[in-house]
Amino acid sequence: MSSQPYFETVKSFADVPITVDGVETSVFLEASEGLGVRTRYQADSFGCSTLENLVRSEVSLDDRHGTGCLIRLTRGLTFLCRALQHMQNDPWVELHVCFKRSYDEVLRQHHTFFVRSLAAVAVRAAPYRRDFYSRISQGAPMERLDAELAKWLCGLDVIVKRLKGFIEGEGYGRI
Repeated sequence: MSSQPYFETVKSFADVPITVDGVETSVFLEASEGLGVRTRYQADSFGCSTLENLVRSEVSLDDRHGTGCLIRLTRGLTFLCRALQHMQNDPWVELHVCFKRSYDEVLRQHHTFFVRSLAAVAVRAAPYRRDFYSRISQGAPMERLDAELAKWLCGLDVIVKRLKGFIEGEGYGRI
């Protein structure tokens, strides 16, 4: 008997509601549990009901910690999303190649030469593709994992594209 794959045990980004006002903060936080945006949300949950409102609520403040955390979180989630999309779209390529492509697309421009060098070493430490799949599938059929992962990535992709458009379009920062 196998246990559930990881993507069936966590809140999926595919389940995060997006209204005309923006991405719902509380459900987004469930899907990205343990990240720095929660502190700002807990300080003013009504005023921060969407991630967009969270950013807007900090415009008049000296400390825009929530906005900075959201920008870094969005960069990280975009990096992860692109890497896993490369992994799914190119089933014969090892993970370190997928993560290198993603790093070059998303994060490279934000780093100095020194950090880029460290990132190149870190990317090479990615597990082998078969080991990674084995670990996250936890014994479940590969088809089921691929279907759940595709759904999860689709939801995450919609969110990060929306946040990127909002943050960059409104002049709050660069993703």
